[in-house]
Amino acid sequence: MKKNKKKKTSIQAKTLFFLLTYNIVIILLLWVCQIKILDIYYEKEQVDNMNNIVKSLNSTDSSNLTSTLQDIAYENDVCIVLSDDISVVGAYNINMNGCILKNNNTKVRELMYNFVNSDETFKSYKFINEDKHISALLYGIKLDNKTAFIYSNLEDISDFTILIKQQLMYVCIIGIFIAIIISIFLSSKITEPITKITKKAKKLGSGDTEVSFEESGIKEIDELSEALTQAQMEMVKTDELRRDLMANVSHDLKTPLTMIKAYAEMIRDISYKDHDKMNEHLGIIVDETDRLTVLVNDILDLSRMQSNADTLNIEAFDLADDIKTIVNRYQIIKETEKYIINVEMPESIKIKADKKKINQVIYNLINNAINYTGEDKTVTVRVTKHKKYYLVEIIDTGKGIKESEIPYIWNKYYKNDKNHQRNVVSTGLGLSIVKEILELHGYEYGVKSVLKKGSTFYFKIKI
Repeated sequence: MKKNKKKKTSIQAKTLFFLLTYNIVIILLLWVCQIKILDIYYEKEQVDNMNNIVKSLNSTDSSNLTSTLQDIAYENDVCIVLSDDISVVGAYNINMNGCILKNNNTKVRELMYNFVNSDETFKSYKFINEDKHISALLYGIKLDNKTAFIYSNLEDISDFTILIKQQLMYVCIIGIFIAIIISIFLSSKITEPITKITKKAKKLGSGDTEVSFEESGIKEIDELSEALTQAQMEMVKTDELRRDLMANVSHDLKTPLTMIKAYAEMIRDISYKDHDKMNEHLGIIVDETDRLTVLVNDILDLSRMQSNADTLNIEAFDLADDIKTIVNRYQIIKETEKYIINVEMPESIKIKADKKKINQVIYNLINNAINYTGEDKTVTVRVTKHKKYYLVEIIDTGKGIKESEIPYIWNKYYKNDKNHQRNVVSTGLGLSIVKEILELHGYEYGVKSVLKKGSTFYFKIKI
């Protein structure tokens, strides 16, 4: 069943969307607070104010009632009518915007009449001022033999407030347009370095190792630039190793094949008549065939180990006996080419490991030491016992390895000296196989090297 691909959106579009949404929400929230919540807040303030007026009137001396009502009306922007049982005896701030106590409003007159004829000393009414189409409050309070009616709008209907609300509407609309422009600008500035680094990363991915990643001043992007720069350096080194690998594999395959063909043709055309010469040439063909066999086996072993298809066959054995057997294999080059292989180890080294693979490690390390040792042609195999492990060291007296090259010597076909000797059968895969086997065992390993003095390859076998 074909999966639906998730729709992809650019980071610039997402950044623009989030910034724009944020700005619009803030502006709309401001508008709602000013237009809607302001009315609620104003109503609450007016109700609280009217209650405070009633409290102050209850504590007012009747002799100062007139002046008190006048002060209250103008200070609190309310209109007040004071009446006795017959007629109105006082009106204060009666011309206030929205006041309907001066009009013959049927609903208000009915409310006032009902209160006067009731037994209540205080009453509040909330109703709609039909003249202004707004909510209003009417408070009635009986003071001695008089009755005061206090009127207040529950919505601010002043021209100034209406103008402010209208302007706020225009400000919000303009603010949204400005928010769009700013959001586009900010999203572009924020995503610009990401866009640049993405384009350069694509070039790097296509094989262009000449690209450079500059700093942007943004921490996360600069960290990404550093990671890509490091990857670029590794790609360059890997590319160089790949070219060396191809050159070495081609050489390692081509040389024995060429010699096999040449000596086979020589036997066919010339030396078949001379028995001794023919045997000599056949011996060379066998040796070169062995070289090819070792190369193919090494490639297969390494591929199998790197694909985790190889398992360990752990058994108990004496490593000292195996080292003696391995060293004896080099007797021919010791005699013909005067190589010296020193062995320093205890008489018995009892361990548990994969015998075949550990032997392969020692064999490859000795091969490597012989190929790179110095003019004295000396190689030392040393095993020392420690509290928790045996330390196995293979030492040569060659030119050493540069510190910058040490991390790469375990790579396939890596050679720190392109003109190394080929005194023994070698494929360039030896150290890679050593690394895979030792890591499979969980053994610590490494190399210590001093330029112009030699190198010591070592690993630790747990007791």
